[in-house]
Amino acid sequence: MKKRLITGFCYVVVLIGFFCLKLFVNDSLFDLLILAFAGFGTFEMLRAFGERVTRAQKGVTFAFSMLCLTLFGVLELLCLEYGLLSREIVFSLTAFAFAAGVAAILGLLVFRHEETGLEGTGLSLLAYLFPNLFLLVLMACNHMELYSFAAILIIFFVCPVADSLAFVFGSLLGKKLPAKMSPAVSPNKTVIGGLGGLLGGAIGALAAFFIYYGLCLPYLAGSFEIVAFDWAELAFYLPLGVIAAAFAQFGDLAESAVKRKLGIKDMGRLLPGHGGVMDRIDSTLYATLAVYFVFLLRIITGV
Repeated sequence: MKKRLITGFCYVVVLIGFFCLKLFVNDSLFDLLILAFAGFGTFEMLRAFGERVTRAQKGVTFAFSMLCLTLFGVLELLCLEYGLLSREIVFSLTAFAFAAGVAAILGLLVFRHEETGLEGTGLSLLAYLFPNLFLLVLMACNHMELYSFAAILIIFFVCPVADSLAFVFGSLLGKKLPAKMSPAVSPNKTVIGGLGGLLGGAIGALAAFFIYYGLCLPYLAGSFEIVAFDWAELAFYLPLGVIAAAFAQFGDLAESAVKRKLGIKDMGRLLPGHGGVMDRIDSTLYATLAVYFVFLLRIITGV
């Protein structure tokens, strides 16, 4: 427990540090954290697959994972900071690079036919898509022209608060209300714990709301005065926090399902008490998908 608390504290400090860099220096610096997530996450998954994935497959998968995230970050910088590219070109080139990675992984079935099996190919594609496709969405969140700061705050506040409340509710009420969310995948996760997680999502969104209006908007407006809170926005933030928490818990279950199929407890050992980076960001990946979609829908509809 002590190691878990220390690691969790260090993780929060890192998040705060990179968010401050995003706020006070440049959005693109937050991309470095996302790129680190991609590197460690992909490496952990490929290592967990062991000898079922060949060295060539691991090399190609990891290389294209880093290439796609790096390319997207650089293209976004050229687009938003220097105006050299349009958003259409940014997304088109990134999509092409990502598809090229899929083609390269499948191409090993041709160029290294004797040593490359379908199982290894499928596992390589899994490591390529999860977490990197989700992290591309997180990078897109980071570079949204509107609501970027709000989206990042919600994602990284909701997930830890939801996880903490789920643990508290499950520990205190799990024996009295023992119904399981998914007993075959994660027998320790209860429905009551899941409900606690949803409450935590609302609390996390509330915290993100106050920080956004109390810190981000005043700084972006070039004023030290607190911006008047738009209380009507709570009707948007609180449900979004609940939705993000629901997706976060499903993301945790999705990774648990992968680990159960592999017969392992943790994806890695980099974070004492938590496991690996994938064990820390699994819920974040799915929450990102929900938050980005909701804000994108808001931009499109103008609501």
